[in-house]
Amino acid sequence: MKGLIQRVKHAKVEVEGEVVGEINQGLLVLLGVEQQDSQLSAEKLCKKILNYRVFSDENGKMNLNVQQVQGQLLIVSQFTLVADTQSGNRPSFSCGAPAALGKELYNHFVYLAKQSSVPCQTGIYAADMQVSLQNDGPVTFMLQV
Repeated sequence: MKGLIQRVKHAKVEVEGEVVGEINQGLLVLLGVEQQDSQLSAEKLCKKILNYRVFSDENGKMNLNVQQVQGQLLIVSQFTLVADTQSGNRPSFSCGAPAALGKELYNHFVYLAKQSSVPCQTGIYAADMQVSLQNDGPVTFMLQV
């Protein structure tokens, strides 16, 4: 399971022109699910993201996590994160989880995140989404479990 996290001042996701999720300061989480992933993968990645220290403390050091800055999460499914791009000029998605498993694990990840103290918003699984954000920094990390 892969999570591309971006520290944002604000972010939103729209489907068919309607805003379905929107946050202020926090993390935009683009989530990719692979064939071998499980609920344990979702649990490990969610815990890592909630505790990952990417926000600045009073000394300007990345020393605080999203919970400590009272930030928010916007969680968006993105199967293209798990593409195999090693050869050729066209990505292969053979490593990606089948749709049913991907949706199950995405929903489990969202459930876990919502159990934390961090307010969460989401996109719509497998929808054609338009994501807007103001990256803060820019600060972007790829996390994988």
